[in-house]
Amino acid sequence: MASPSIVVAKFSRNEGEWMALVKPAPSGVPPSQLQSHRFTIERPAAVWERDFANLSYEWRRLFSEVFGTFVLVFVGAGGGVIGAFTHGLIGRSAAVTAPGLAVMAMILFMGTVSGAHLNPVVSIAFALRDEFPWKRVPGYIAAQVAGGALACWTLYLVFGDIGALGATVPGAGASDVQAMVLEAFLTLGLVSTILGTSSGAQNVGGLSAIAVGGYIVLAGLFASPISGASMNPVRSLSPDLITGNYAHLWVYLVGPLLGTLIAVGFAWILRGKGGDTNAIRAAQGTLGAVTTSEVLPTIHAAAAEASATKESTDKKES
Repeated sequence: MASPSIVVAKFSRNEGEWMALVKPAPSGVPPSQLQSHRFTIERPAAVWERDFANLSYEWRRLFSEVFGTFVLVFVGAGGGVIGAFTHGLIGRSAAVTAPGLAVMAMILFMGTVSGAHLNPVVSIAFALRDEFPWKRVPGYIAAQVAGGALACWTLYLVFGDIGALGATVPGAGASDVQAMVLEAFLTLGLVSTILGTSSGAQNVGGLSAIAVGGYIVLAGLFASPISGASMNPVRSLSPDLITGNYAHLWVYLVGPLLGTLIAVGFAWILRGKGGDTNAIRAAQGTLGAVTTSEVLPTIHAAAAEASATKESTDKKES
């Protein structure tokens, strides 16, 4: 009787294909244990997606942050600009919904490249949770500022200096302090949503984009008349850089930063110390190792083919 065999399936990065290898089973290992064997296998991905520690690929991630933030600010600030240009044809509901949809799209289409932070407080929050390296934070923030400023400069070139270039300011009757406090609470919810949906405790995958985008819409629908529902220092800074009006900027720096610190504290209470593997992958944009459930179908197919080949060989030899 032929001895049982172990079928090992693994991915060859050089060849770019799956390989199934048949090896003799160790003596004394019951078949039941062989059948329950599991594998840790890496999904084939571009090296710059896998190797986040390699600085030579950082330009791709920084470009991703510039582009993503450009789209976010162009849509967010553009709502105010185009609303003024068309004399109010864009309503408040549309103006606050569009940025949420933009963020959703950015996360889904380029989240695996840079993590799609698009917001300095998101980069800071991930760093505080030990899920993003601090040495990368300045570069990400610089890229976000560049993308936001470029978006408002483009709006200025196309439409001129109208609608305050979509600047976020406290609403009529609201003080700077009231707007700052509201921004802190709104950012607390936003960062909590981002940290929670990216963690292994709430492993929702692509649904995180819907949660984050949906929260941005929610916040805008009820809070934009008071503070503009910015929740993003770059979103508020970008129009000010072009117009030179910084009168209310402190509101949109202090509020989101305060809300972020509280959100990180709440995350510690809810899930303990950071460093979650799934959150690291979400923050850094790496694909990394996939779960067993994702690779088992491929393993089973490769194993079946390898087993059939070995049985045919054994019959010929006997």
